[in-house]
Amino acid sequence: MKKYLLLLLGAGYGLALQAQPERWQQKVKYTIDANLDVNTNIVNGKEKITYWNNAPDTLNRLFIHLYWNAFQPGSMMDVRSRELGKIILGKNRKGEAVQDWDPRVRDRISKLSSSQIGYQHVKSLRIDGVEQKLIPHETILEVDLKKPILPHTSTDLAIEFEAQVPEQIRRSGRDNVEGVRYSMSQWYPKIVEYDYQGWNANPYIAREFYGVWGSYDVNITLDKNYLVAATGTVQNPDEVGFGYGKSEGVPQKAGDKTTWHFKADSVHDFVWAADNQYKLIKRQIEDGPLFYFVYKRKSADDDTKWNLLADSVAYVYPYIARTFGAYPYHNYSFIQGGDGGMEYPMATLIKGPSLGTALHEFGHNWYQGILGSNESLYPWMDEGGATYFQTRIFGWLHHDSTWYKASYRSYYYLAKSGLEEPMSTHADHYNTNFAYGAAAYGKGAVFYDQLAYIIGKKNMDAFLLRYFNTWGFKHPNANDMIRVAEKVSGLELEWYKNYWVYSTKTIDYAIDKVSSVQNHGVVELVRKGDMPMPLDVLVTYKDGKQEMYNIPLGMMYGHKPADNNYYPWIFAPEWRWTSPTYQLELSRPNTDIKSIEIDPHGLMADVDRLNNTLN
Repeated sequence: MKKYLLLLLGAGYGLALQAQPERWQQKVKYTIDANLDVNTNIVNGKEKITYWNNAPDTLNRLFIHLYWNAFQPGSMMDVRSRELGKIILGKNRKGEAVQDWDPRVRDRISKLSSSQIGYQHVKSLRIDGVEQKLIPHETILEVDLKKPILPHTSTDLAIEFEAQVPEQIRRSGRDNVEGVRYSMSQWYPKIVEYDYQGWNANPYIAREFYGVWGSYDVNITLDKNYLVAATGTVQNPDEVGFGYGKSEGVPQKAGDKTTWHFKADSVHDFVWAADNQYKLIKRQIEDGPLFYFVYKRKSADDDTKWNLLADSVAYVYPYIARTFGAYPYHNYSFIQGGDGGMEYPMATLIKGPSLGTALHEFGHNWYQGILGSNESLYPWMDEGGATYFQTRIFGWLHHDSTWYKASYRSYYYLAKSGLEEPMSTHADHYNTNFAYGAAAYGKGAVFYDQLAYIIGKKNMDAFLLRYFNTWGFKHPNANDMIRVAEKVSGLELEWYKNYWVYSTKTIDYAIDKVSSVQNHGVVELVRKGDMPMPLDVLVTYKDGKQEMYNIPLGMMYGHKPADNNYYPWIFAPEWRWTSPTYQLELSRPNTDIKSIEIDPHGLMADVDRLNNTLN
């Protein structure tokens, strides 16, 4: 077994990664005892929470997430979904109107009965034995503290709650289309993150999450015929059975219930799922984590597909570790659940044995789980990062040099739709579901792919590891990310962040004409778009020889290194962003030229590539 990167500090909290920048983090320790009645779908629970205020600020109130209150008719999630569904994006091939629904939600919440809704009721909340004043705001509970929490002190909370598991609609719920009984995400009262920007008390509208890192000690009691898969590591494997320990199948014990005990350190959330027909398979990676694959077996074909997924994940993991950083926890669970793919620390809920979905969700454990950027404010840092993670691994696995193109197609469609909004838009406040999805996933992934074009492939690989090692468990923002890329590459890159994240300006470069000066060809290039970029220009001569000209952008104050040895690289003078045209002087006469192409590898997100080539 490898010596994991996870180094437990104090009460089992913290990860020591090299060269950590200073940024205070709040800290929380949960001890949860939950009892699920599989006949009534009611969870009764008790939480003991220790909350460390490591901020320089005095806290006069706390906020707590109560996510399941969103699954009630008339909730903010319900109203928002139905309002977005009124937007017509266009027409499909049949001439039918395309509405801007989230197809998983639509108007389903408005139709839930009292037995189908979700709710989370805090029955009591005490601090030092004293009941606190509670002010409900649907999915956010405000706690008006009778005694403030001073800087660099801690406080202990005791919470009793009751919750009804909603019918599966979004992320959480019971009895989804896959037939899985329980997908238990956002299932407990959870402390809202307080960081250098203040409280992040985001109501649950539909999308992303942000949480306090800490430790979880969780006991889950339910019908003993149910296998449970969860965040963390099971502490009583032989007692619970089902292959977690030495015993297989339903545990042989008195009584009709089993208590599952899980622990997790340095995570910001805890998810679990349960079903009475789940099956568990394992893959132990040499000097790496133990992977669990938990699925609902309906036929022998399911066994074949899930074993293939398990073998594939085991095969690609070494590439993942050396490219993105080693997974630092003991184990990770791929769990068949509802709603596509849902990311949580040390686990994911996926509908089926799709390798693409599995890799995307696994990638979230880097960008959402370990780096932990604020998904609400910067959804593209996480969703785009996980998409880049997924597509890059697929490219390596299939020896496909065009793996990135699907993300570019998504971005181009967005840029030409008239609906694009800056990627700095809060995840819940995009005007359309379409614009959010294309920006967070497509344009977000292009941010990473295009960064490799700007700083060079070797620098990009160094950036990925240094970003992981520098900002793990620090909640990096967009500036933190770009500063790592600057330090790795030696280039100034603030302009890239500002244009790509905070604006909707597009890239479009063209070859205008070729002339000759003193027996040297001169290529006149034109910037037709509003976003400036460095350029790679490949010149092919009639004798078959090639030269790659790199034109750095003036604001970079330098240039990337040569990306390959296929042809000579020539570094031209910088192009100042204020100039719409540029004259590139070649080493040979224009009569020798066969063709000229801007960005031959297609990594610059030029919205009109038809004017990039001259033959």
